[in-house]
Amino acid sequence: MNNTAAKIILLLLFTANFAFAQVTHKDTLSERRTSPAVNPLTELKEQLDDFFGDKSFNNAVWGVMVKSLKTGEVIYRRNADKLFTPASNMKLFTSAAAFLSLGSNYKYQTSFMGNGEFLRGTLKGDLIIQGSGDPTFSNRFYSSSKKIFEDWADTLKAKGIYEITGDIYGDDSAFDNIGFGKGWHLDYESSWFASPSSALSFNDNIIEIRIEPSEINFPAKVSIDPDTRFVTILPKVLTADESAESNIKAARVRGTNLITVSGQIAKGTKTITEHVSISNPSLYFLTVLREVLEKSGIVIRGKIVRLDEADKNIDQNNLVPIFNHTSVPLRLIIREMNKNSNNFYAEQILKTIGLEENDLGTVDNGVKTSKILFNDMGINSESMVLADGSGLSRLNLVTPRQIINLLTYMYKHEDFIKYYESLPIAGIDGTMADRMKRTVAQNNVHAKPGYNEFVSSLSGYLKTISGEPLVFSMIVNNYLTPPALANYIHDNVCQRLINFNRN
Repeated sequence: MNNTAAKIILLLLFTANFAFAQVTHKDTLSERRTSPAVNPLTELKEQLDDFFGDKSFNNAVWGVMVKSLKTGEVIYRRNADKLFTPASNMKLFTSAAAFLSLGSNYKYQTSFMGNGEFLRGTLKGDLIIQGSGDPTFSNRFYSSSKKIFEDWADTLKAKGIYEITGDIYGDDSAFDNIGFGKGWHLDYESSWFASPSSALSFNDNIIEIRIEPSEINFPAKVSIDPDTRFVTILPKVLTADESAESNIKAARVRGTNLITVSGQIAKGTKTITEHVSISNPSLYFLTVLREVLEKSGIVIRGKIVRLDEADKNIDQNNLVPIFNHTSVPLRLIIREMNKNSNNFYAEQILKTIGLEENDLGTVDNGVKTSKILFNDMGINSESMVLADGSGLSRLNLVTPRQIINLLTYMYKHEDFIKYYESLPIAGIDGTMADRMKRTVAQNNVHAKPGYNEFVSSLSGYLKTISGEPLVFSMIVNNYLTPPALANYIHDNVCQRLINFNRN
């Protein structure tokens, strides 16, 4: 073959390849033009279906709703109108009702009054403390559990009172005497997270127990805070060798303040702390208060008694005011309740709502007022069950849509920023401090988690990468998997929602 023929063959081959490439390119462009574009919203819904369709939850039921606060569009829903046990998502309702009913600047008043005459440093008569349900008398708001009582001792002495010849009475009539919630499991009675409510309360109505190792095979060191004679501790903890596993159990005998601490603690172990609820909160308050007053040098001749158990008639119209203690604003109390999922605070606040609107702090009165508020929000309160303020009760029933409607209403309310800032922040603080760390959700998701046996929930607010504000509610009931798996789904859904972009 000569050079000319070779060149002709090469030219023909090049021309054929070029023509084929052009056809292929046209076909590819044609296919691109005819292939339907992926709809971001459709893709999101499919992915959320995959999350909530996880086979580990085949025996469970998910209730979910996601809504845009920008457009009002419901982005996703799954059993949104079914009733679920919400666990601590109930605190979203309690705190919203408190903001609307009481106001963010509401403050509790605790009054000190004298029943008798004041003469040369002596109250010749009785000291009466009238409570209104203030939950803050603890180291959550003061430097130590007894600090507020020490301050009160200083105030009494500044008023010239160094001796009280009569009794110290606690007036807890602002609330009823039903401390244990409706629908709470009886096994919770001595648990710190189920401490009783009362118009006179102290230290969250719990006792802190500290266990330290001593020498091997010898009893461990057991101490309490506050150090008080109100409770009786039966220590049954031995110190085991370094290789042993520490195992401590602290429980209160039902209806008493006798607390048994049992088990073992390994040598070299750091102090182990347990918390147990107490019985008779008003008497707890009065006992520790008396101990602090006496330690400060104030002589008390009489006894401590709840006012409704007084053995004499006390005319409250003739009492002499000594001083009033005013709490921090309600917005800070709600912040503690929501950030740390404080059940005790939630029950106190619900009864306070009832007290202010119906003159007696009861759960029923608090619920009655709250339901009126929820109806005004457009939430049909007849289609929900509110049994307590904390969500500890298994009798509570709400729908994801009701939670969404609540959160949407609060988004437009003048106290929204205070409400929003009271919620735990993913990866930052409260009960969300260790969740979604180092993800797009950190410092973005503001939400209230909830947990009870076979119940896990998460509801709140977030913003997508395009800045669109979303409100969401996820509840799962009757699951048998480890709670961490439910959290995993909650957290991943939040991250997926944040990455949602309509463009």
